[in-house]
Amino acid sequence: MSESRERVYLVDDDPGVVRSMVRLLRSAGYDPVGYGSAEEFLAVLPRDASGCVVLDLAMPGVDGLEVQRELGSRESALPVVFVSGRGDVPTSVSAMKGGAVDFLTKPVKAAALISAIQLALDHARAARADRGELEELRRRLRTLTPREREVLEGVAAGMLNKQIAGHLGIAEQTVKVHRARVMEKMSAESVPELVREADRLGVRWSFRQTRAESASAKPRPTD
Repeated sequence: MSESRERVYLVDDDPGVVRSMVRLLRSAGYDPVGYGSAEEFLAVLPRDASGCVVLDLAMPGVDGLEVQRELGSRESALPVVFVSGRGDVPTSVSAMKGGAVDFLTKPVKAAALISAIQLALDHARAARADRGELEELRRRLRTLTPREREVLEGVAAGMLNKQIAGHLGIAEQTVKVHRARVMEKMSAESVPELVREADRLGVRWSFRQTRAESASAKPRPTD
């Protein structure tokens, strides 16, 4: 059974298909809303729309694959279920490569449609949870001081405290203090967990020279 009144966008140029899908999905506990063209759907779609979209492949004007690409360009979180009167392999492959959850051939059986929609909504919930976790990690990262950020970069690069200290020109004990603060602020219970968080955030080691290396690189006065 679906969660309470989850939104399902139905886009098909056949009014009869839209009406029958709306009736089916409403009776199954979803919140369906139908559109007779891709242009109409894209014009009113909220930027933060949630749920999923059941999308006809072949429509006059903008077709289903173009809608899929447009959703991608908008960074929409809506997973797509395609329906089509012709199930040619190259098109279905293109749809699936574009991230479609399923590709159904008309006439679509009710059980198959509901199953595909539920799978799409499951994907959407998982994606929302992942985005929420990532945003929380970004919030934690913003609480680090510049020095703590440098220490985090070193840890993420697999460097030992002594190596980080040498690169940053600080005492090893100071690195240990900063690392403990980083662990606390990032809510990481272990170094491997901290490294995984840094990887998700795209944190990379950006310090290229030790102070000693920098000093040795300076031109010496001539004799």
